[in-house]
Amino acid sequence: MSTAAAGPSAPPAAVLCGLAGWVPSRMVTNEHLARRLDTDDAWIRTRTGIRRRYVVDPGQATSDLAVEAGRRALASAGTHAVDAVIVATTTPDHTCPATAPAVAARLGLTGAAAFDISAVCTGFVYGLASAAGLIAAGVAERVLLIGADAYSTIVDPLDRANAIIFGDGAGAVVLRAGCPDEPGAVGHFDLGSDGAHEDLITVAAGGSRQRSRPGEPNHEDRHFAMRGKEVYRHAVTRMAESARATLTRAGRKTADVDHFVPHQANLRILYSVADDLGLPRERCVTHVESVGNTGAASIPLALADAAARQTLRPGDRLLLTAFGGGLTWGSCLLTWPALRAPAPPDREERMTS
Repeated sequence: MSTAAAGPSAPPAAVLCGLAGWVPSRMVTNEHLARRLDTDDAWIRTRTGIRRRYVVDPGQATSDLAVEAGRRALASAGTHAVDAVIVATTTPDHTCPATAPAVAARLGLTGAAAFDISAVCTGFVYGLASAAGLIAAGVAERVLLIGADAYSTIVDPLDRANAIIFGDGAGAVVLRAGCPDEPGAVGHFDLGSDGAHEDLITVAAGGSRQRSRPGEPNHEDRHFAMRGKEVYRHAVTRMAESARATLTRAGRKTADVDHFVPHQANLRILYSVADDLGLPRERCVTHVESVGNTGAASIPLALADAAARQTLRPGDRLLLTAFGGGLTWGSCLLTWPALRAPAPPDREERMTS
């Protein structure tokens, strides 16, 4: 899909006007993990680039993270009202109902349209496309989009392969109706999926497939599972292809990209995609080192961190791309607006800034 050309009858574009990120208070360093897993700090950093991550406290849920990030994004946008709330998550508070209506109510947005998006780590990009569609259709003037995940609630803490990678957090943006050529406008999109590979990233238990069968699920089926080597290959290929397709639709080249913001899976994947595209690694916006892979929250958290560091300047051209279970993938272009710098999203940076 692509954005319509500007003109007298062109639909409004979605324009970024608010941004924030939030992580829970409990920090888990590589040294903490080494105490319970057969690993050490050097091994984790070499494989993933991750130094620390944050996890929810007992009783804390995805909605708690989403509400805090959403509240701060609304303040960043200088508004207390939106027409729709979208929560992209793999870890909803409940199988039923959706998490977004509860988040909206807690933010004082009762009455606004509210729904979840389940596209795993691609959820935020799918959410941007959904928000842009609501605005283009005239259904909403303002949309609050939150990517939030609490992966510590689905990852087995003794799973050496996955426990080192994932963290919890939430990132949120506010989008308003505006012009396609103004700073902040979300541009061309590319979205895709391939369900033939649904078994590469799974939580087998909890849905109707498992519940319709007799017996209780085993321990492994209750937790997140990923076939790492195959996922790595698909992630690099799909994100690079999607990023190229987006640039082609926009009539742009990689040289036109000022900042590359991929899903923060791990540094190896991140840099492999940049290398495939021919983008210098210094143009990569990275935050995975400080918070781990936070799923649907990873791109908005990376944006919030870069904005807090004043790495992003008005008019900069950003290329966003993501890959997740499903399989799903997606990319889009964004021209950076003039925003008040948000607070650093991760705890250690907030305490030292």
